[in-house]
Amino acid sequence: MTGSDPKLLGPRVKELRRAEGMSQGDLAVAVGRSESWVSQVERGVQPVERLSVLQALADALNVPVRELRPDAAPAERAEPEEAHASNDLDGLRVALTGHPALGSLFGQPPSGPVPSLAEFRHQVDVAWTLTHASSYASLSDHLANLLPSIEAAVRHAPASDRIELHALRAKAYQAAAASFTRQDQADAAWVAADRALQAAELAGQPLEVVASLFRMAHAFMRQQHMDQAEQAATSAVAVMAPRAEASTCPPEELSLLGAMNLVLSVINAKEGNRGRTQEHIHRAREIAARLGEDRNDFDTEFGPTNVEIHAVSTAVELGDAGLALEVAQQVDASGLSPERQSRFLLDVARAHAQRRHVGEATAALLEAEVLAPEQIHDHRLARDVIRDLVQLSEPRVPESLRGLAERSAVG
Repeated sequence: MTGSDPKLLGPRVKELRRAEGMSQGDLAVAVGRSESWVSQVERGVQPVERLSVLQALADALNVPVRELRPDAAPAERAEPEEAHASNDLDGLRVALTGHPALGSLFGQPPSGPVPSLAEFRHQVDVAWTLTHASSYASLSDHLANLLPSIEAAVRHAPASDRIELHALRAKAYQAAAASFTRQDQADAAWVAADRALQAAELAGQPLEVVASLFRMAHAFMRQQHMDQAEQAATSAVAVMAPRAEASTCPPEELSLLGAMNLVLSVINAKEGNRGRTQEHIHRAREIAARLGEDRNDFDTEFGPTNVEIHAVSTAVELGDAGLALEVAQQVDASGLSPERQSRFLLDVARAHAQRRHVGEATAALLEAEVLAPEQIHDHRLARDVIRDLVQLSEPRVPESLRGLAERSAVG
C-alpha cells in the first residue's frame, strides 16, 4: 500500500472489522466517528489522512497501524491524563451543577448587593469578549460568579426587569456553551445551551432561541450525535428559510440562517457527504453576499469571511487538502476574533499536514498560538495535528515543533 490510498485501505478495514465480529456501527463508536463515515472508508470514498485517525482505527481493530498502512509509524499512545488535559473551565462546570438558584425556591434573598441591569449587560459583554479571545480560565472565573448572580436576580427582580434579565441570562449561558464545546466538554455545553434556550423563550426572543439551538447543535456535534445536531439545525432552517425570502428580512435573522447552514455544512462534511456539504456552503455564501459584510449577530461572526473559513474547514474534513489550501489563500481573517483567526489557522495547518508539509503546518500553528494560546494548547484537533507532525518529522523533529508539542503536553 502506498500513502493512504482509500481504495486499498477500505477493503482491509472491512476485512479486519469482520474478523473482529464488529458491525460498522461498533467500529464507528470505537473511533468516535459516524457509521456513514466508516461505510465510506470501507468503500474507498473517504480517505484517512491523519495518522492519529489511522491509529484509532488500528486500535479499534486490535492490529498494529502498519496492518492498515505499511509506511506509517505507529502513533504514540496518549498518557491517561490526556483524556482531560485542560481544566480551564472546571470552576464553571461546578457552578453549572445542580439547580441554578435553589435558595430562591425557599425564599432566601440574594447574598450581597444585586448588580443593576447596566452592570449585568457589561458583565455579559465581558463574557463574550473572553469567549472570542479563547481566554477560558478567565472566562470560567467570570461566569462562575455571573451565572449564580443573574439566576438569583431574575427570580427576585421587579417584573419590568425580568424580560431583559432572561435575555442576558440566555446570552451568558450561550457563552458558556460555546466555550465548553471548544474545550471538548460537550456534556456541559449541552446543559448550558439548554438553559440558554429556556431563558431565551422566557425573554420572548425567538432569535435568541435559535442562537441557543446553534450552540446546542455544536455540542451535539462534539459528542458525535450527528442526528441530533442535524435536527437542531434543520428545525431552525425550516422555520427561517421561508422568512428569509422576504426583502424585509432583518440582517440579524439572515445571519442566524447563514450560521445554521454552516453548521449543516460541517455535519455533512463529518458524514463524508460532499454534495450536501457544498450545498450548504453555497447557501451560506448567498446569504453572506446578501448581507455584504462581516457581522457578529448573536456572536456567530457570520459573514463572507466566516463562510470561506468554513469552506476551508469542511474541505479539510473531507480530505480535500488541495482545495482547502486554495481557498485559504483568498481568506483575510484579520477582522475576526482571535478565536476565529486561530481556528482558521488550525485548519490551514491540518491541510498542510495532510500534504505532509511539516514546516508550513508548524508555522500556521505557531501563528495561531500567538493569537489564542489556550485554544491551540487544549483543542483536541490541534493536539492531534501536532502529534501527527511530530510523527511525520521523526527522528529530526524541528525545535519549534518540539517546543509547541511540549507546551501542548503532546507526548
